[in-house]
Amino acid sequence: MEKGVFLQPVRFGTESDNPVVKIYFILHHMENSDKTIAGYLLQIKAIKLQPAKPFTWASGWKSPIYCDNRMTLSFPEVRTYIRDSFAARVMELYPGAGLIAGVATGAIAHGALVADVLNLPFIYVRSGAKEHGLGNQIEGHYEKGQKVVVIEDLISTGGSSLGAVKALRDAGCEVLGMIAIFTYGFNKAADAFSAEACQLDTLSNYSVLVDMAVSSGYITADDVETLKKWRTDPSAWGR
Repeated sequence: MEKGVFLQPVRFGTESDNPVVKIYFILHHMENSDKTIAGYLLQIKAIKLQPAKPFTWASGWKSPIYCDNRMTLSFPEVRTYIRDSFAARVMELYPGAGLIAGVATGAIAHGALVADVLNLPFIYVRSGAKEHGLGNQIEGHYEKGQKVVVIEDLISTGGSSLGAVKALRDAGCEVLGMIAIFTYGFNKAADAFSAEACQLDTLSNYSVLVDMAVSSGYITADDVETLKKWRTDPSAWGR
């Protein structure tokens, strides 16, 4: 196990069979969920921090952090906590939601889990229309005017995430907002979501993660300055 980070099953003491009651009970007990999720992501190595040995992203950017939230699906207690955190946030922010949409491919499973616990229909959105078959970009049944909450696994620059929002709007859906597991907190992403008038909420974020990594001994205080510089100008960092 990584120093100072402990993976523990999350259990809630309500016996209610009413999913709404369960979700509000969970919400009441999730005041520090951003820290809990950051700790989980570090513990299961869904997020790795390597300031001294940076990763190379597909975009060509050098980065001291790598995030693969698909790893969370392999750990039942982690995926359940994330599912319940998503569900609680949907109930809190978007009680009028009638449909859950996952962004392909990383958020399909998470979105389906959230839709199941909320007893809502589920669809998912591809990055583009298929070049064969029915040529769908949106898979599943939906109707024009339906109020949709979009589930995403990771926000970097926001481009692909907002592509899903555009596809849903073009199809006639009303996008209430997007909720993601984690964000790097780039200004570029914040500006992009603002420009598209799309509300973004995340379960955890880069600042909380770095604080957790320092307090747990995962990284040293000296690494923090490197991590802050990277987030300020990620495209130029390390070149």
